[in-house]
Amino acid sequence: MKIVVLDGFTLNPGDLDWEKFSKIGDLQVYDRTSPEEIRERTADANIVLTNKTMLTAEDIAAMNQVEYIGVLATGVNVVDLEYTKKNGITVTNVPGYSGSSSAQAVFALILELTNRVGHHSQTVTDGKWSESKDFCYWDYPLVELEGITLGIVGYGGIGKAVARIALAFGMNILIYNRSVPPDLPDGIAYSDLDNLIKSSDIISLHCPLTPQTKGMINKESLAQMKKTAYLVNTSRGPLVVENDLADALNKGIIAGAAMDVLDVEPPDKNCPLLTAKNCYITPHIAWATLASRQRLMSIAVENIKNYLAGNPQNVVPKK
Repeated sequence: MKIVVLDGFTLNPGDLDWEKFSKIGDLQVYDRTSPEEIRERTADANIVLTNKTMLTAEDIAAMNQVEYIGVLATGVNVVDLEYTKKNGITVTNVPGYSGSSSAQAVFALILELTNRVGHHSQTVTDGKWSESKDFCYWDYPLVELEGITLGIVGYGGIGKAVARIALAFGMNILIYNRSVPPDLPDGIAYSDLDNLIKSSDIISLHCPLTPQTKGMINKESLAQMKKTAYLVNTSRGPLVVENDLADALNKGIIAGAAMDVLDVEPPDKNCPLLTAKNCYITPHIAWATLASRQRLMSIAVENIKNYLAGNPQNVVPKK
């Protein structure tokens, strides 16, 4: 049984190990794999593991021995699922591993937007406080979270974790989801998307990328938001039309945005959000705490073991 990991560095840059995988079969781990290297590296693999390395139908067809592809992430758009389904190749993903870490990251971004901790710390280091005539100062409005409205688009595991933290801050919460969740906790109300966009002081995106959600945050929806509102996206970059968001930020149509994901990653140097006003960007790290990555690896191992035992779990697409 030969197992090939195509892009192991992001998941494990050296602070974890692959021992549990090597106990299952002959393991080969590559830090990164270019499109041109895929076929040579996977030609005789029985199991192929990928995080963000794209596997086209042509790539998979060239894998002479493959029977299982494991995605080391939740999103599975990196694999041609139509081809794998037609050819009896099992594909699994790793859902639910990063809920706590991602929710924590959401509030790190929210608190940066509302308190500007990083900015004000830098001004102190630059000497502004030492030169101040007053005992304190602030360069941006400081926003208290208690009593304001957080709109959560997508009420899956991460959305629910974000809502729990928001309740602790005393925020009012609106949620929009494809289906109406039963028995919502006190302080959380279901809303249609238009009302959520218009009513929220902060909007946080937690929905999958589908043809229906792609570009859902655009010129029209941004125009409906409050001028004082903030947008947070830790979900999928293409949910947002970047040119429209940059224009809204530069014109003061909304107050700010914080993005952990972009349309293209790594971003092109001409990405409009890199120079947009009041826009914070982190390099897709909401998922990447040590604890989160440990859970991911553990689930990935169990996925393989269950497949080999004839009881596959986390199979996509779901039957």
